[in-house]
Amino acid sequence: MRPNEMTSALGVHPNEMTSDFEVNKNTLLADIGNTHFHVYNGKEVEHLSYEDAIKKYATSKIFYISVKSQLDTRVEEIESWVNVSSLVKVEGEYDTLGTDRKALCLSRKNGLFVDAGSAITVDVVEQGVYKGGYIYPGLQAMLKSYADISPALDVELNKNICLDSLALTTKEQISYGIIASIKALIDKHRQSKNLYFTGGDGALLSKYFEGSVYDETLVFQGMLKVL
Repeated sequence: MRPNEMTSALGVHPNEMTSDFEVNKNTLLADIGNTHFHVYNGKEVEHLSYEDAIKKYATSKIFYISVKSQLDTRVEEIESWVNVSSLVKVEGEYDTLGTDRKALCLSRKNGLFVDAGSAITVDVVEQGVYKGGYIYPGLQAMLKSYADISPALDVELNKNICLDSLALTTKEQISYGIIASIKALIDKHRQSKNLYFTGGDGALLSKYFEGSVYDETLVFQGMLKVL
């Protein structure tokens, strides 16, 4: 085919809660990743380097989560920035499940969630309970692994690779192998579940799954359930 387009203290499951918390230009949410800040102002998500985020938002009120066990000391020293990672919990989680993945899983009560960034994480939630998942290397990491084998395999991804027939060139075969392997395993676990994509490569991958939804604000929607 070608790509087409826990229960809270109040006794309410986070996925059933509505939040009075208002995100705006004066009160922001942020997801701090390994290399970038993702900042949400209630309308759009801005992707910034650490340096640029600190420079631009040092005086803003930000509630943030972070996957990093040790944050840049400059982040921790900004008094108007509040780390809310400890508030983000999903029933059934395991100890080392990333805070961003937990927030993503809180965004909907049921579904299969794919966050396609530097790594590709896939998680399943049923009735608000985390059921498990798996982790792929990200698309760029996969491409780099081919280039590390041989310069002849150093190619760019064909973002519109057709999966209906086998590929006939090296570039097409690498692209086919990457996309088809990701699609096969997601299809196996999707069954009748709603399928949600987020992350930098989420829009690209979502085109290969009929009926899927791409939304770069899903992690922030999950954060709002606990604020």
